[in-house]
Amino acid sequence: MPKQSLRQQVLARRGALSHEEWHESSLMAQEHLLSLEEFSKADCVALYAPTRNETDTSALRDASLATGKRVLYPAVTGDRMVFRQIEGSSCLSEGCFGIPEPRPTGNDHLADKPDLIVVPGVVFDCAGHRIGYGRGFYDRFLQHPHRKAHLIGLCHDFQLIEGAIPVERHDIRMEILVTDRRIIHCGSNRCHYEGPDSHRGGY
Repeated sequence: MPKQSLRQQVLARRGALSHEEWHESSLMAQEHLLSLEEFSKADCVALYAPTRNETDTSALRDASLATGKRVLYPAVTGDRMVFRQIEGSSCLSEGCFGIPEPRPTGNDHLADKPDLIVVPGVVFDCAGHRIGYGRGFYDRFLQHPHRKAHLIGLCHDFQLIEGAIPVERHDIRMEILVTDRRIIHCGSNRCHYEGPDSHRGGY
């Protein structure tokens, strides 16, 4: 199925979630992510502020701050995305596209800073490929040549499809997928510099 059709289909289903369904799914998915060794070992974690019924990240934020991790959130400046550190939920205010983001502090970070990046998406496949909203902010941001972070795609389980998402050369694979029902380890999270990797095994 073409990317745009997949995107529209899954966005419609996600938009139809009740608050109770969204809340329960988000809690389960966050509990799964909190159980990961990659999370417990990370000193600096990058999260996202959910929009349009995306899986919540507030439990991840609170657990990170409580254990002394540095917590970063994305902010859009012009046509690029950066990360900024926050000390609590009050540090976020409405930003680009109406999504909460940290206010400017003078310290913008690129993708080489965090140890773990929790990446939102509209659709994922079991190999770790992702379809976003089509603006390309994360795709461009994650191209940083010195990125060392584990990439974790977080979503509701129905956003994870069994078939393959169409892959392009610039696409970057998630290393781990976490939903309210399962954790999938997908392997490589490097960019497809020479074209899409044919591997579609466990991530």
